[in-house]
Amino acid sequence: MSSFLFLYKGFVPPTPEIGEAWMAWFDDVGDRMVDSGHPMTAGVEVTRDGSTDLPLGLDSFTGYSIVDAASLDDAVALARTNPMVTSVVVHELARM
Repeated sequence: MSSFLFLYKGFVPPTPEIGEAWMAWFDDVGDRMVDSGHPMTAGVEVTRDGSTDLPLGLDSFTGYSIVDAASLDDAVALARTNPMVTSVVVHELARM
């Protein structure tokens, strides 16, 4: 079993229905959820040349979770069931 980082992309103002869909998804994921993560607010991208404010929008990273899955294909299949706004970016976490 490997761990995968799910980065949630896209922001729309939350509604009770969106919250209910997320809670149902967390229940469906069950014990494969290692860390349910946290929602994110607007941020800042920092480079060597300075920084840029990152407002919330459809291209924003807006949250993360860490899940266990048997393979990348299994993690992608699980991500497809997520009540995403725009997309879910999936990365396998390297073992250290």
